[in-house]
Amino acid sequence: MNKVTIVTLAEAKASQTPISMVTAYDATMARIVDDAGIDSILVGDSLGMVIGGQENTLEVSLEEVAYHCRAVRRGAPRPFLIADMPFMTYQASVEEAVRNAGFLLRQGRAEAVKLEGGLAVSPQISAITAAGIPVVAHVGLTPQSVHAMGGFKVQGRHEAAAERVFLDARAAVEAGAFMVVLEGIPQELAARISADLAVPTIGIGAGVGCDGQVLVCSDLLGMNPSFQPKFVRQFVDGYALMRGAFELYAKAVGERSFPNESESFSSPAAAQRKAVGGDLTRLY
Repeated sequence: MNKVTIVTLAEAKASQTPISMVTAYDATMARIVDDAGIDSILVGDSLGMVIGGQENTLEVSLEEVAYHCRAVRRGAPRPFLIADMPFMTYQASVEEAVRNAGFLLRQGRAEAVKLEGGLAVSPQISAITAAGIPVVAHVGLTPQSVHAMGGFKVQGRHEAAAERVFLDARAAVEAGAFMVVLEGIPQELAARISADLAVPTIGIGAGVGCDGQVLVCSDLLGMNPSFQPKFVRQFVDGYALMRGAFELYAKAVGERSFPNESESFSSPAAAQRKAVGGDLTRLY
């Protein structure tokens, strides 16, 4: 399979070919994602919750995102790689936004950055794209605004709120964003935005009318049975599968059936004794 680029993604929109994206954080998972033929990987600031067990994404640092981006790039050279810009790495000033976006490309080996917001961050989007860095916008339910939104709640349910989301998406594209993530909005609104924009839209909790979909890898693998939001489909019961493997391992250790002879090493002398059937006289 060929390397996925920003051109590939634009062509997918033009040909109405759905785009597959997953959020991943490490080389091992990224390698599987690459082998599966997924188009794009997002290294999200959700790593704070998935990897770090945090309540939200606000504690994640720029350096942490860059670290996980490098790991993912090593494991998956083919998919298009997008790095999240963490909370307060782009909101304070345009200059800081450009500098931090550049850091994620230089130190994280990302091919694009994602930031949350539309009209409010249009100056940042314009400046980052002017620096030659592709930008993905993120509108609707924006996790970095969790406190302002009163929690992780669906956005754009009512007419005025829906219009704000629509205008945010349009403003982001007018500022230079080449892709827009639509999260936690009614499917009718997502379909309307997707039809209006000339760039690809990627949905999460936004219905099937988007140009592509994104899910966190651990969510679609069913790794957390206590986290089952409406918009997540668990394509395998990964929790049960992996727990079962760990239980078998613990049992084998307890029974001293692991490691067995074929999984162990011997000294040269012991190996030679075994080769002659334990008859030491045959060694001389």
